[in-house]
Amino acid sequence: MDPSLNSPSSNNVVVLVNPDSPRRHHNVGLSQQQGKEKRENTLVLAYKTLGVVFGGLVTSPLYVYPSMPLKSPTEDDYLGIYSIMFWTLTLIGVVKYANVAIRADDHGEGGTFALYSLLCRHFNIGILPSKHGSLNTTKAVQKHTWLAKFFETSVAARRVLLFIAMLGTCMLIGDGILTPAISVLSAMDGLRAPFPSVSKSLVEILSAVVLIILFLLQKFGTSRVSFLFSPIMGAWTLSTPLVGIYSIIRHYPSIFKALSPHYIFRFFWKNGTSGWLLLGGTVLCITGSEAMFADLGHFNQRSIQIAFLFAIYPSLVLTYAGQTAYLIKHPNDHDDGFYKFIPPSVYWPIFIIATLAAIVASQSLISATFSVIKQSVVLDYFPRVKVVHTSNNKEGEVYSPEVNYVLMVLCVAVILIFGDGKEIGNAFGVVVSLVMLITTILLTLVMIMIWRIPVILVALYFSVFFVMEGVYVTAVFTKVVEGGWIPFAISFILAFIMFGWFYGRQRKIDYELAHKITFERLEELLVDPSVQRVPGICFFYTNIQDGLTPTLGHYIKNMKSLHKVTIFTTLRYLLVPKVAPHERIVIKKSNLEGVYCCVIQYGYADALNLEGDHFVGQIISRLTLHIQNCTNNISSDSKEIEEISSLEEARCAGVVHVRGKTRFHIGLNCGWFDKIMLGFYEVMHNNCRSALPALGVPAQQRLEVGMLYEA
Repeated sequence: MDPSLNSPSSNNVVVLVNPDSPRRHHNVGLSQQQGKEKRENTLVLAYKTLGVVFGGLVTSPLYVYPSMPLKSPTEDDYLGIYSIMFWTLTLIGVVKYANVAIRADDHGEGGTFALYSLLCRHFNIGILPSKHGSLNTTKAVQKHTWLAKFFETSVAARRVLLFIAMLGTCMLIGDGILTPAISVLSAMDGLRAPFPSVSKSLVEILSAVVLIILFLLQKFGTSRVSFLFSPIMGAWTLSTPLVGIYSIIRHYPSIFKALSPHYIFRFFWKNGTSGWLLLGGTVLCITGSEAMFADLGHFNQRSIQIAFLFAIYPSLVLTYAGQTAYLIKHPNDHDDGFYKFIPPSVYWPIFIIATLAAIVASQSLISATFSVIKQSVVLDYFPRVKVVHTSNNKEGEVYSPEVNYVLMVLCVAVILIFGDGKEIGNAFGVVVSLVMLITTILLTLVMIMIWRIPVILVALYFSVFFVMEGVYVTAVFTKVVEGGWIPFAISFILAFIMFGWFYGRQRKIDYELAHKITFERLEELLVDPSVQRVPGICFFYTNIQDGLTPTLGHYIKNMKSLHKVTIFTTLRYLLVPKVAPHERIVIKKSNLEGVYCCVIQYGYADALNLEGDHFVGQIISRLTLHIQNCTNNISSDSKEIEEISSLEEARCAGVVHVRGKTRFHIGLNCGWFDKIMLGFYEVMHNNCRSALPALGVPAQQRLEVGMLYEA
């Protein structure tokens, strides 16, 4: 190239004119600004995750060593234990949860039921007939794997899969009960070292009071709570590794040689069965990692990954290294392995931070429990409880008052009845290991059936994590008698509730599908001279999308009437955050005079707290527009005007909202299983919230039609 072309003094000036250049630079600048804002928002979310997602995980040093039944441990024992904890954190924390599980979300939601929901959306492997539509109902045509075909053709396999998902959900809820109990109790136990006169009972009472206050704060929402708690967890995440580094330098500088896996083999070779039993304590180092996945709806993938990889993981590695270094020089202090390794000069600041951090630790699994319960309610696998969306920006941020207070009572009961930290630790180990194992099984199915990962890689993943977590499960099962029965009791009760609700819903839907009213049958009923068309508008609610509820036939036969304008209304939950306004209400005209079908679609972030009159006005406006659009020629103008006039006349005559209130008639011919399960379902159904969201309908316009279904 001629250098004169680039010379400032050259007479050869080349000018490139681009008429779109200013716009292009503006768009680039705007894009860069948006990218910068997105990164800043991600960092802010990563900061907030410290106060919600990682509380249980980062405070595990409070109770891991005290939960181990160590007897005269040696230097090699401690090196082996630290090596086990390091590789557990690395493989399960970094590889499994932070890089694999977190990508298997179901529309932004995480947890075991989200994995089950993800599988059910891609394949026909659900047990209940799906009543939840989707805006994107067309699925990509893909060749099913042999495993997908197996689940689709085997009822037993589908039931086992549902049971596994239910068990994982119940165990995670049990985690939400035990995490607050053991975290706060372990932190408050630090009072007994400087004040020997403080009794164990007083520590338990103080812990219970702290937890009650925490649960009372839940109604303010995860965002506000996380903003309050994140500075506390930031201080904890920074201070404990600093103390760990001090302890390493002072007591055992060569502690990081234990990162070599051969110390694990030496540990098991020397200790045998007793070493295997100690795994029930070491598994607690990864406790709370499931919240990374279950709390996904509250944040996003990137923010959780950043917080874990750059803050939580290094903090835990250094803290456990410092604890182990101290215990190598003081081998008999393992029963109070956290507070003993704190230097006296910073004891009280660390105690205060530890107590506050333990409170935050409780938050992570409480939030995860709300998410899991909400998913179960939406999928119709759990009795309907009130679910409140506490944020306009984050769809997964929810709160349930009933669940919150039940958790509070159970947490306090666990502390006051089973105050021994070792017993709660044993129970905790059962929960942690089983939830991890169930997640591994469901993730493997997702990899094979949805992601289509090569078999060799799936086999490698499954063999590593299933064997590793399976060994942990076998170790903690030996502790069932020593407190490990607590999560089994809780999970059994929850699983019985879920299965009872599921069984009742399945039987009710089967009955409605078998006895549904078709439009042809409705026409026959209306032809009867004794059936009168009374003035007014009736919104008749039905759960069936392909047909009408049997309650309609029961109503017409007994009331001998139907309103002149009857709108059969179905509330359809969609697996999307929000439904666009123009897609919210879908109207369809039937062949019968004055009879219409209306589907109200809503997503999991939509709140259907419309005022009654506004709701009716929206439906009438959409219905009028539908009538106008259906008119294609001049001869139909008069019919259109007449139909719209009839609609307005009916509205002026009055509006009534009718829904069925059905129960099972459990006769003498029913088997003992049906009598128990359907009777239990009826008890739950009579005490749970209505399936009809609060539309603000005035009480005087509501009408319930009772009907007995033959069991």
